[in-house]
Parts: sequence; C-alpha cells; structure tokens
Amino acid sequence: MTSLAQEKQAGKSSEGESLASDRYSRQILFPGIGAPGQRKLAAARIAIVGCGATGSALAGLLARAGVGTIRIIDRDYVEPSNLQRQSLFDEKDAAESLPKAIAAARKISAFNSQIVVEPKVDDLVPANIEALLEGMSLILDGTDNFETRYLINDYAVDRKLPWIYSAAVGSYAVTLNVLPGQTACLACIFPDSPRGMVETCETSGILNSAVNLVASIAATEALKLLVGGPGAPQLRRTLLSFDVWTNEHAEISAAKPRPGCRACGERDFIHLAGEGRPHITLCGRNSVQIHECQRPIDFAEMDRRLQSHGVVRHNDFVLKFWHDPYEMTLFPDGRAIIKGTTDTAVARSLYARYVGS
Repeated sequence: MTSLAQEKQAGKSSEGESLASDRYSRQILFPGIGAPGQRKLAAARIAIVGCGATGSALAGLLARAGVGTIRIIDRDYVEPSNLQRQSLFDEKDAAESLPKAIAAARKISAFNSQIVVEPKVDDLVPANIEALLEGMSLILDGTDNFETRYLINDYAVDRKLPWIYSAAVGSYAVTLNVLPGQTACLACIFPDSPRGMVETCETSGILNSAVNLVASIAATEALKLLVGGPGAPQLRRTLLSFDVWTNEHAEISAAKPRPGCRACGERDFIHLAGEGRPHITLCGRNSVQIHECQRPIDFAEMDRRLQSHGVVRHNDFVLKFWHDPYEMTLFPDGRAIIKGTTDTAVARSLYARYVGS
C-alpha cells in the first residue's frame, strides 16, 4: 500500500472512530457501560427471534445502543395492522408485503450503518435452530407463541446460552431472564403450555405502550448481560409482569431452577427433538402456516400458473395470491401462510391445490 493510500485509510479509520465516539457518547457517560462496556457491545452477537411488535422494538433499541451483530429471524411479512405498534415498519413496507426481517434490516441500516444486521426470513423449527442460532451470545424473544418459546428454551438450556423471554397482549407485559445453570428456565415457571382460552392480539388487542415497556425492560437486561456477563449482580432474577392500564404489577422469584424441571433438571428436550410439534396459528390474524414442504419456488412461473385462479402479485421476497375468501402468502422456500382459516385441513388442501403436495 502506498503512503498516500495508507493516509487515506488512516483518515477513514479515524473518521469512523470519531463517529462511533459521538454516536454513543451519552451512553458511554453512563457509569454502568462506559468505554469498556461499549466495546463489549460492539463485539456482541445476538439473535432476536420474531420481529413483530416486541421484536422490532428490541431490534431498534439494541441497534441504536451499538450491539455489533444482530440476527433477526422472522417468518412473517408486514401488513397495515402492524403499523400501530411495530416501530421499524412503514406504509411502504406494508404495501409491498415485505418480510419483516428484511424491512427491519433496511430501517436499521439507515440509522446505524456501523453494525451488522443479518435478516433471516425463516420459521425457527427444530430442523434449522442450530443453523439460525449458531454463534450467538444471547437470544431475545419476540415471538407470539409458546411452542417457539419452549423450543428456544430447550436449545438455550442445552447450550448454556442466556435468553430473555418477553410477551405483551392487551395492556399486559411480562418478561423473564433465563440464565441456564443459575436461574429458573421457562419450563420451570410454565411446565406446560397454557390451556383453554388464551388471549391473543386478535382477541384482546394490544397497546403499543405495553409493547414498548416490555421491550425497554428486556433491552436493558440485555445490555446488563452483554456488558457484565450472566453473573452480573444487576441482572433481574424474577418473572416481572406489569399491566400499564390498571397499574397492577407483580414479581415472582426465578432465582433458582425448579427441582425436577423437565428441561434444566432432567434435560429432556422434547421441543428440540420436535415431538408433537403442531401447526401454529399466527397472532393477530385468522391464518395457518404451512411449512412442511421445503421446495424452491419460481415466483414468475407461479405467478403465471395462478393468474387464472385469482389475483397475484410478487416481489423478490414473497408472492401474494388472493382467491376469495382466502389469501396465500408464499415464500421462496415453499413455506406459506394461508389467511382466512384456522383449519389446518383447509389450509393444506388449498396449498396442495395451488402449489402442489
């Protein structure tokens, strides 16, 4: 390298360091982080599973805080009903039905180009969890169902990897730090999935303030963990819940694993093994996901085939097909979301009829 080129490179490096110093200057002033903590954040690699309301708020907060690598894993696409509470998306994203992981990565790169964002348009399942979470130092929950949370819990406990459970519905928010070997895991607190009537965003609605509360708490716990490690004394060791409308709140101790816990006690990882894994009805809409058929989809060819059966449009990421009263969103790997039914038999029939079995 010539001396002139070396000078230019040095200048670029100096400018980058100056920008980083300015960007995080107020955070570095906070004694809990400081310059050493900011360097740890820059070196951190985290995964956010689910980029809906909570996940997008978590991604925005931690990207602005300077977490060096953020992997965003989400199976879904942006639609207008998301915009009330999902902070990384806009009307253009909804009009184009962009996958949430892609839209989130674009927004983050626009306000912080110094970090790495890895969008993964995929459904986290036992078959791909190792590949999708490999190399991560922390997992954050932005999902909308207990099946995926139990899967994350099994994986994290098995790998001794910390993760943070978060949920919000109506005006209620709840979060838990899971530090394998130190605290209770999700299966310690909730041995079984909730049964009977379960509140969802579709049935009970959701306040964006409840989302932002739980995301702020979880993001702060993530910063504590990334800066101080899983042994940091500031980390909360309780299941914390708060209702922003009624002001009711509670904390349940999660300081120790529950004796005889299936996951962290007996190490029986049934969800990681994929036992009895059902179709998942997505939160916020009357729909079923079809994900058994792994096949590459040629959108141009599929568009041509479906033209005579309904309305079709596609971009590089999704193909949308409307055949009244159903709406199908098809992804490049063959996965589909069928809107207009919660009957898996109906959804499978529509998929077989128009895509193939």
